[in-house]
Formats: sequence, C-alpha cells, structure tokens
Amino acid sequence: MNVDRKTVRNRSSDAVFDRGETYREEGRVRELDRFDDLVTATVRGSTLYDVTIEFGGQSIDTQCTCPYDGGGDCKHVVAVLLDVAATPPQDESEDIETVLDDVSANDLRAFVRDALAEHSELREQFLARFGDDHKSVDAYREEIAQLFEQHADPVVYEAIDFSRFFGLADQYRDHDRHLAAATVYRAVFEEVDEKSNWIDGAYDHYARTIQRALDSYADCILATDPTPEEFDTYAGVLEARTTTEPPINNEQFRRELDNLEERYNE
Repeated sequence: MNVDRKTVRNRSSDAVFDRGETYREEGRVRELDRFDDLVTATVRGSTLYDVTIEFGGQSIDTQCTCPYDGGGDCKHVVAVLLDVAATPPQDESEDIETVLDDVSANDLRAFVRDALAEHSELREQFLARFGDDHKSVDAYREEIAQLFEQHADPVVYEAIDFSRFFGLADQYRDHDRHLAAATVYRAVFEEVDEKSNWIDGAYDHYARTIQRALDSYADCILATDPTPEEFDTYAGVLEARTTTEPPINNEQFRRELDNLEERYNE
C-alpha cells in the first residue's frame, strides 16, 4: 500500500489538501477498513460521505460520494489517504483467507444464505454476479424515486448518493452482462432527468450523474454489437429524453444521441 504524504499532496490542490488534513486531525475519518488492496471509510462533513480507495501497483483509484467537482481528490479522500499513510490499516483479507480454508461448504452456504436474507444490497450484488435475471427499468426507477422523496424538504438541496446503482451496473459489466448494466444506467438518467425540477442545489452533481449514466449506457449498447433495428430501439431511449418537460437536460441528451449514432456508424 504505497502512499505517503507527498503523494497525497500531489493528488489535490493546496487548499483541498489543507482542508483534508484538518478533517483528519479533527477525527472526522470513521470506520476505516482494509480488505486486500481496497480501503473503505466514512468521513463526517456536512453529512457522512463514503470514501473508497483501491490501490493497484503504482495507481490509486479513489471515489467519494460528496459532490466535489474540482481537480484532483476531494478533502474527504485526502483525509482518508493521510490516515492510511500515517497508520496503514491491517489487511482483514488475511484473516478471512485463513478461515475460508477451514470452513465447510455447507457452513459457508448457510452463512451466505443468512447474509443475503439480511442485506438486500448484498443480495442484489450476488444476483448481478451469479444470476441470469435482473430488475426492470421501472423497478430501478422506483428505487431512485424513493431516494428523491427521502431527500426532498420540500425540494432537494444536497447531492444524493447513486453509487449503489453504479456499483451494481459495474458488477453486470464485469461479467459481460451489458444489457443488464444498461438497464440500470437508463433508470438513473431517466429518473434524475424526471426529477430535475425537484433539484435546488448541487446542480453539477446531478449533471455529472446524468452524463456518467449516459456515457456508460452508450458503452454498454455498443458492446452488444447491436443490429440496426436493435440500435434504433436503444437510441430511441435517448431520443425520447430530448423532448421531455421541463427541458432542463434536453440538450445533454441530444448531444449524447448524436455521439452514440456517430460511434455506431464508424
């Protein structure tokens, strides 16, 4: 886990680094955990933000659920990286590997069933990896709509965390289930677009969320090598969003549609 203070400083602006250092000194980093090369933590800011850091050789990939859109890492990631640099966390995967060597298949199966019964998100990830089916666009949209309802007071002022949906789609893509992933991405950009008139803050966060879902949707569609008829169906999803009311994101969808058609015809 190759990271030091100089590396962390080089990954952010001076102002963000100073804020991240202050956050760490104030004890805002919580629940820091390491499993192999993956570090997760929560950081207390205006609310609790989830930070994920993956170390791979010379690279460090970071994610945070905060709405930061500046250059480099955000202050929450900086705080966690500084914590890791100062006191590298114990790798919990070593203990797990030792136990796995001794546990029986029946006991492991029973444990997995109990864990899946208790944790719906884990169950969803399990089915994304090993199942043959997935939820409909409408089912995912309903879950996203519930997030908006939970955050509306009476409108949405803060950045809603959609990482669960993107993580699920990543699971599908990792197993070449591109259409299942596209279903998730479509639900994200359609429902966020539908709820745009609810939003009264963190505008960049929602624009980036739509764009990330659009770009990923396009990548998944092209990965299926669709026939012209299939492509028209998938592209029609974007075309339908170019005329929605209110027309807040219409141009964003129009640009993505033009880009998708250009990539398909290359």
